[in-house]
Amino acid sequence: MTAAAPWIGAAEAALLLGVSRATLYAYVSRGYVRSQATPGSSRERRYSRDDVDRLRRRTEERRDPDKAAARALHWGMPTLESSISLIDGRRLYYRGYDAVTLSRSRSLAEVASLIWTERFDTVFPAVRTGRAGAERSSGTLRFVARAQSMLARASERDPLAFDLRAPGVALTGWRILNLVADAATGTHGGRSTIEQRLPRAWSVDARGIDVVRSALVLCADHELNVSSFTARCVASAGSTPYAVVVAGLAALEGTKHGGASARVESMLESMRGTRHLRSALADRLRRGETIDGFGHPLYRDGDPRASALIDLLRERYPRSAELRFVLDVIDAAASGVGEMPNLDFGLVAVARVLRLPLASPLTLFAIGRTIGWIGHAIEQYATGQLIRPRATYVGVVPTLA
Repeated sequence: MTAAAPWIGAAEAALLLGVSRATLYAYVSRGYVRSQATPGSSRERRYSRDDVDRLRRRTEERRDPDKAAARALHWGMPTLESSISLIDGRRLYYRGYDAVTLSRSRSLAEVASLIWTERFDTVFPAVRTGRAGAERSSGTLRFVARAQSMLARASERDPLAFDLRAPGVALTGWRILNLVADAATGTHGGRSTIEQRLPRAWSVDARGIDVVRSALVLCADHELNVSSFTARCVASAGSTPYAVVVAGLAALEGTKHGGASARVESMLESMRGTRHLRSALADRLRRGETIDGFGHPLYRDGDPRASALIDLLRERYPRSAELRFVLDVIDAAASGVGEMPNLDFGLVAVARVLRLPLASPLTLFAIGRTIGWIGHAIEQYATGQLIRPRATYVGVVPTLA
């Protein structure tokens, strides 16, 4: 499945809207639909598919509100407005900045500042979360459960947990982000940054520090995925940012979201000694198994986040045998099933090449995505609206007594 083109011609735009070209041009003049010049043509213009789809849905909602409400929760149908992320079919942007470029040039704190405050230069105070808290939370708990436990206790001790004003949430978010990182490393916050603490805890060499930082930045947000939608629902109830992230973690761990990386890890491990990778992938399909970590319906040319991570690994670890294996799997999938790697595969590739601990792809995903959850909470708190869909009852029809 490929994503629809982000810019379309006048004939297609008018057809989708069910209007004449003259009406389409009127929509453009009123600012309802964005347009841009067609490359190589001085007269023809293209029109934003997102704007056309949004305008069409609003028209349908007025005509049939019940039908529109039912469709609104289907995968890929936006239900809320957000100014954090834009996916245009080829690239991902955070507040208008290319996410891949940010992953190469900005720190995690700067990206958090951008998403939370719309600027890069917010100064966050040093956070010292306390070694005891991290140690008490460790034991045999998996990372997600450990992070949730730490956040629940920290929420009880934080007198500003219910300060839901945007500046207060940003500061709370910074404390939460450091706590989630503490859950991953078993250490406590201090003067070092998160992108320094993680590689040190995982014994990553100097070449891998930027790879870890880039992975975290590329995981920061991705529009209204299931965990971000969950985060917004919790925020809409007036719950604290701690509760927002606890809920986001619960959704992220699911096997159809961030937990999918575990299947990618298992698949690659099972194929590590295979000489004929394309045949091995075909055998998986023959057995009714999936080719995990490939394809993304929102990107027609492949997930740019995965491409960025693979490119960075090529630069930093050109002689890595593990990277050669990963690249061979990518080539086999491209020629065999015609799919390119997605973020789940990219994170697993990072973990294998850098020799990170088992399940670290989900850990990287969770730490990075915490930034997005806090950003969505800030947006939702500002609206003051409760997210409350209705259900269409399809059960037994009650009988009158």
